[in-house]
Amino acid sequence: MEKRSKAFKSMDMLYLAMIILPVVCAVALKVLTQPPSDGIEITGALIYFVIDMPIQKLYITEAQINSWLVLISLFGLCLFLTHGLDVRNTTYRQRVAEWIVEKTESLVKDNMGEYFKGFAPFIGAIMALSAFSSLLSLFGLFPPTSDLNIVAGWAIVVFILITYYKMKCGPLNYLKSFCEPVALLAPINVVSEIATPISMSFRHYGNILSGTVISTLLAAGLTGLSQFVLGWIPVIGDLALLRIGLPAILSIYFDVFSGCLQAFIFAMLTMVYVSGGFDMDLYFRKHPEKADDYEEYIGDYGDYSETYEDYIDSY
Repeated sequence: MEKRSKAFKSMDMLYLAMIILPVVCAVALKVLTQPPSDGIEITGALIYFVIDMPIQKLYITEAQINSWLVLISLFGLCLFLTHGLDVRNTTYRQRVAEWIVEKTESLVKDNMGEYFKGFAPFIGAIMALSAFSSLLSLFGLFPPTSDLNIVAGWAIVVFILITYYKMKCGPLNYLKSFCEPVALLAPINVVSEIATPISMSFRHYGNILSGTVISTLLAAGLTGLSQFVLGWIPVIGDLALLRIGLPAILSIYFDVFSGCLQAFIFAMLTMVYVSGGFDMDLYFRKHPEKADDYEEYIGDYGDYSETYEDYIDSY
């Protein structure tokens, strides 16, 4: 029992190291590679190295490295929370893990329906990755969500899921949807379809980046104001006293609240677009045999024993 307890604690220490060390490595890497600057500089992610590829060069940037480090930290957090699960003797971290799972499943069920209950892990991963990536700015690191390439990658994955569920009723039905309510609106509907991942990307990226820019400019402005007002006082004039307090308060909003809010909004848009693009009524009428596992849906929307041809003829 004692050996098992020591092994259990050793694994806990390993998981905690997986959570903390990636952030420490990111800070150390930034300190070692960040070029010195005399004033404020608002630039994109630092490029570490470039890999020559057949089509174009692959740039390995600060955003990509930090994204992988966030993934490692989240993986360690999941292992830590689920380590030592017990049906009878539940621990506080097990209760936290169960609470996260229950709330995520409830969120997905309320916004997407019972059919999409399997989306809970994906939605939870999207929210966690986005929120923790934005929170890296609290450590003075470049948040991956401030890089359009990172967020655009997430949006493209979501767009593929949206298209997949729109085509579950058949490619012809998908193409037909562009002509609704009238065929003249087809070009607008096509543009609207393409604009979905673009709007998701720029909404998330723009909000996080703007918060970082505003915080940086405000901190620099308060530093200059402090030197202008208190510069005549020996010793104290060299300290940016006016910079104390206000940037920290704004950081709570821009780095914490806004970062978590944008993660929630991105997840909500994902759920709305995927479930909204899936014509479940038509799908079950085309495949009535697949509706047997969804008695709750059948109870709400009627009997799907009629054939798809009968359904079409009724219109």
